[in-house]
Amino acid sequence: MARGNFSPMTSPSIPIRALGSQGLRVSAIGLGCMGFSEFYGDAASRAAVDGVAVIHHALDHGITLLDTADMYGPHRNEELVGRAVKGRRDAVVIATKFGIVRDAADPSRRGVNGRPEYVRASCEGSLRRLGVDTIDLYYQHRRDKTIPIEETIGALAQLVQEGKIRFIGLSEVSSETLRRAHAAHPISAVQSEWSLWTRDWERSTFATARALGVGVVPYSPLGRGFLTGAITAGTTFPEGDYRHTSARFTGENRAANLRIVDAVRALAEQKRCTPAQIALAWVLSRGDDVVPIPGTTKATRIDENLGACFVGLSAADVAQLDAAIPAAAGDRYPTGMRALVDD
Repeated sequence: MARGNFSPMTSPSIPIRALGSQGLRVSAIGLGCMGFSEFYGDAASRAAVDGVAVIHHALDHGITLLDTADMYGPHRNEELVGRAVKGRRDAVVIATKFGIVRDAADPSRRGVNGRPEYVRASCEGSLRRLGVDTIDLYYQHRRDKTIPIEETIGALAQLVQEGKIRFIGLSEVSSETLRRAHAAHPISAVQSEWSLWTRDWERSTFATARALGVGVVPYSPLGRGFLTGAITAGTTFPEGDYRHTSARFTGENRAANLRIVDAVRALAEQKRCTPAQIALAWVLSRGDDVVPIPGTTKATRIDENLGACFVGLSAADVAQLDAAIPAAAGDRYPTGMRALVDD
C-alpha cells in the first residue's frame, strides 16, 4: 500500500485533536459541506450527488466534524446536514455559521450582520434546519465592523448559557478582534483560509490563536481544488462555478500557480502518495491545534483526504516545500468578498 493511501477496512483510526481549551475534540480532518449545495460545479452535477450518503461515508470512516453555514444554499446546506445526522447525532460535531447576509433578489450581493438580535434569530433558524437542540460550534462567519465585537460575543455567550450552542468560533478575523472576543468569552476556534498557497495570517491571527489556546480550522486547504493537481492550463469550469471569479484560476496567474502544483507533485512522488495528501499533510503538520476541513462531494476523495493523516512530513520535507513554492499569483478573493474580511 502506498504510504498515504487510506483503506477504511485496514487503516488505523483517524487521530483526534482538540479545538481550544474548553473541551471540544474532533477528528483531525473534518468535512466542509458547502460544495454539496453551491459554488462549485453546476446545479445538475450537484443534484446528481447523494449528499446524505457521502456524509454518512465520512462519518463511517472516522470524520466527526461537519462544517456548514446558513448562507450556503442559502439554507439548503444546513437542511442536508440535518438529514444526514438524523439518528447519528451523538457521533457528530456540527459546526455552522451566521453573519453573512445574502440579498434575496440577488444572492451574489452580500452584507454582514452581527447585531445581538440577529445572532439569536440566526441561531434559532439553524437549529430548526439542522433538526438539533444544540449547535456544537457556532461561528460568526464574518465580523460586522459596525458592531463592537463584544456585543456580538455577548449574544453568543447568552446562547451558550441557554444550551443552544456549546462552543464559539470566529471566521476571517484579525488578531485584535480575536483578542477582544476571547477576553469577552472563550473562543474555541478561528476559521480562515490556509494552505500552501494561502499563508497570509500565519504570523498574525494564527499566531494569536495559538497564544490564546484557540484552535485553527483551515478551510480550502486544497486551494479550492488547485493543489490536487487535477486542474491544468486547459481546465474549464461550469457556468456559476466560483472559480470563474477567482484571479488565481485565470490567465497568467493560473499558469504561474501551476509551479506550486509542480512542487507539491514532486514531493508526492517521493512519498508515494497524492498531491492532495501532501497539501493536507502540510496543513496538519502546522500543529496539533489545526483541523482542516477539505470539501468534496465524492466518497473516494474523502478516503484520499483521510489518508493524509498517515503521510509523515519531516522538517526537511517542509523545508523542501517552502523553498520550492513561490507566492501565489492573484488575490484569493474578488474585491467584494475581500471587503468582508476583518484585517
